[in-house]
Amino acid sequence: MKLAISSSGKDLNSQLDPRFGRCAYFLVINPDDMRFEVFDNESSALGGGAGIQSAQFLASKGVDAVITGNCGPNAVQTLSAAGVELFTGQSGTAREVVERFKKAQLRPTSEATVDSHFGMAPGTGSGGGMGSGGGGMRPGTGRGRGRGRDMGGGRTMDGGNGVSGQRMPMKKGFGSVSRDSELESLKKKADEINNELEDIITRINDLHTSD
Repeated sequence: MKLAISSSGKDLNSQLDPRFGRCAYFLVINPDDMRFEVFDNESSALGGGAGIQSAQFLASKGVDAVITGNCGPNAVQTLSAAGVELFTGQSGTAREVVERFKKAQLRPTSEATVDSHFGMAPGTGSGGGMGSGGGGMRPGTGRGRGRGRDMGGGRTMDGGNGVSGQRMPMKKGFGSVSRDSELESLKKKADEINNELEDIITRINDLHTSD
């Protein structure tokens, strides 16, 4: 069996990192003999989709269960589709967490504990979460519309960073968008995100089938 733990360091005495998609490292541990591998989390700096990418990576390593502090909705769905159990709400060292798992003191969950932007550095533009080239998912399919959450809050209108995390002035006309237009825009964006997530889940299942 393989356990993956979101970690702040590279050994079993390292503290668990409470962020799943944006943790510093993943420790993949065999709980029977405590042998482990260390992987840098290359998804931690992504503007959006870090949780999905991290979940895909661990599924590709044949992980059976993930133990972390918090996990967003997209990562939860991706792990579930790959047949990976999820244990959230944990803290302490990696060694302590594994011992609790071996004593059956942990309970699996299928519920997200945070929203999809948890752990993102303040003032970081995400381009609506699925922009910036699609977070490396399908080459050439990134939408990158960069609406920015809340049309401000340290994010420029093109999805980049505000200077020193300050609010950037909006161009004239953005504040006059009607409620219906905004609602329609958000529905369209949600459909696009769901379509991308379905493609990811299908790809994960295809990879498992081909093993």
